[in-house]
Formats: sequence, C-alpha cells, structure tokens
Amino acid sequence: MLFLAGLLPLIGSFLPLVSGLPTSPSATIRPPSQDPFYSAPDGYETTRPGTILRLRRAPGNLEALVGNASAAYNVVYRTTDSQYRPTWSVTTVFIPSRPRPGNTSALLSYQIAYDSYDVDASPSYAMYAAPPVDVSIALSQGWHVNVPDYEGPQAAFTAGVLSGHSTLDSIRSILSANTTTATFHIHASTSRTALWGYSGGALASEWATELQQKYAPELRLAGAALGGLTPNITNVMNTVTGTISAGLVPGSVLGLASQYPDAYAFLLRQLKPDGPHNRTSYLAAQHMTLPEALAFFAGQDMYDYFRHGRATFLAPVVQHTILRDGYMGTHGVPRMPIFAYKAIHDEVSPVADTDALVQQYCGRGATIRYERNRVGGHSAEAINGHARALQFLASVLNGLYSPSGCTIRDVTVNVTDSAL
Repeated sequence: MLFLAGLLPLIGSFLPLVSGLPTSPSATIRPPSQDPFYSAPDGYETTRPGTILRLRRAPGNLEALVGNASAAYNVVYRTTDSQYRPTWSVTTVFIPSRPRPGNTSALLSYQIAYDSYDVDASPSYAMYAAPPVDVSIALSQGWHVNVPDYEGPQAAFTAGVLSGHSTLDSIRSILSANTTTATFHIHASTSRTALWGYSGGALASEWATELQQKYAPELRLAGAALGGLTPNITNVMNTVTGTISAGLVPGSVLGLASQYPDAYAFLLRQLKPDGPHNRTSYLAAQHMTLPEALAFFAGQDMYDYFRHGRATFLAPVVQHTILRDGYMGTHGVPRMPIFAYKAIHDEVSPVADTDALVQQYCGRGATIRYERNRVGGHSAEAINGHARALQFLASVLNGLYSPSGCTIRDVTVNVTDSAL
C-alpha cells in the first residue's frame, strides 16, 4: 500500500485529468481488440488521408459520462504511418451541449497521454472508465472536442511521425464531415482549431505541429499547448530506467519499433531468453496499461533485459528508427503559436531537451511562449500548468491571441504539493 500511495501521483501525470481513479469500462462496451468497428474497409488505402471510413454514435452513455456533451461519435479515418504507408485510426468527437452561436465554432483536439503498447488502452475505450475532466471543461466553453487514438491500430507508443499524422488526419476527418449519419456542425472555413496535450499527449501534439506544414498544409491551426514535452526518446529512456518511471520504457521501445519491422525483429532477438530480466517479462508490456507497466517494472534497469545492454540501442537498425521517429524538431517548424510549459526539475525528460527544441524553433521563426517552472516535477507540472494552458487555448480559439516572436521565462507556480 505504501508503494501504491507513492506511485499514484506519478500515474496521474500520464493519465488525463479525471474525476476519479480509473475503473473497468462497462461490460457492454467492447474493447478495440474485440470490436469489429475498429477496422478499415477493403480498398481504404486508395482514399485520401482524413477520409471517414466508418462512423457511429459512440456506444453506451459516453456523452453523459463526460458531461456537457449532446452527442459523441466514433470515427474510423484513413491516415499514414511512420513510413508513409496507408493506415487507419479512430477518433472520438464530442458535440457541446451549448455550441457557440452562428459560424464561430471552435475545435479542440485533445491528445490524451495513454502511453501504452496495448490497443485496449486507447482513449476511445478508456474514456468510459476515466472520463477526462478537460474534455468536459472544453465542452462547457462551447468548443467541439476531438480525442484521437493517435497511436493507431498497433498502439505504436512514441512513434512520432505516425502520432502526428494520426492527429492531423483526425482533425481533417472532423472538419470535412457532412454525412447522412452525422454532421458535426463545425464551420471549416471560419472555425478555429487548437491542440492540447501533456507528456505523451504533447508528443502527439508536437509532432502534429512540426509535420503540419508539409503533411496537411490546408489546415489552419490557431495554436497548440504542449506540456511536459519529451523531445528526445533516448534521453527519456536513460533518465527513467532504474526509477519509479521505468515502466515507460518497454511500451515505448515496442511501440516505436512496431513501425519498423527490421528494428522490431532485431530487438526481439536481443532480449534475454531466461533469467530475472527475460523476454517473456518484457513482452508482457504488450497487454499492460500505463499504471500496470509502472507497477510491474518500477525500479528495474530496463537495459538488463537485453543481451548487450545499452549497446543494443546503438545498432544501426535501431538508430535509423530513432533518428527518423524519436527526436522532435527533425521534420519541420510549427507555424502556429505555441505555449510550452515544463518543470525545470522534470524527472522523466530533462528540461535541457525542451530548452534546445524551443531554441531551435525560435531560431527558425516560430512563435513560442515557453514557461519553465521552478517548482515540481513531471507529474506536478500537469497540474501547475493546467490553468495557464486553458487560458492560452481560450485566447487562440477566441481569436484574441497576439503572437509576437519567442518569449522564454522561468516561473514559480505551485498549485499542488506533489514534488514529482
């Protein structure tokens, strides 16, 4: 019990802000691995990215669980994987109970940090157990809300290119929706769209911002709030191994490698067949949610699972994967205003990595407000930065934000007593 009491604040940093601890989803709602809806029809590969392939009213009472929503829909849409091959994903769209009047609609794309290599941890299913308070807050403002399963059908956790493509195409699908099944009443020509994510959710959001200009240039994004950024996957692995956050590693390794079959096969061959740190234990992460993985792997040196330890990840086939898909800032520069917030003492991702990313973008003409918090760590900053992120999002979605170059400053915001 003492261990779990110490673990819960950390778990909260990766899960959405919810009204209570997660419980099991309703038995009437089938998980993605068992629901035929989670599939793409034959020939979908020839459709354009963002095309709606399937659409349904979300089963059960999801809109009531979340609150402030008149309806919720699941959308299967065409997107593009990390190797620029056709794939598909699912998003959940919430219609506000009291939409903005006239043609002043706003859309918030809210990327939840689900940080798992298990497709059944996808937000479209997990939200039944843990309705995000942030979605309800956004809906109360009259905003439409998009919550994509941005890791795709393989739950490719940390695959940046796929996550960015999937996020952008979820927005495309919603803005173009006008079917006999549902019209979301979003005025694409006049609506403003913003992105928000923390930690794993910021990973997907950031990759969407840097890929947008080349991949989805027609999208007009008003801004993005990015909290607890993890710009360098290698440094995250090196930082969390042997700590209470070690459970992040196997899902991220397997998820990223799933986009590169040669790297995936190589890594599996390198796992030790027996001993206390063996292949079977490592691959158990395939069916774990983040809280389960954190509890199972806490304190372990995750490199001990591999025959050659850390050197395994220096192999050319692995480096190719990481260089293409694991480092932010390699695919473009965000062209919309960014609010980035990070704890200086972040114990999951070194603040220096985010400092370097922001400096890189600022040097290339980006508009960024970057606030480094002197107090708290990764978990605490999700709470400490919450109000500032909402304020920024309201400003850009209301057309009141006046961007002007880059501003970088240290702040002291202490909303929570958590030191993590």
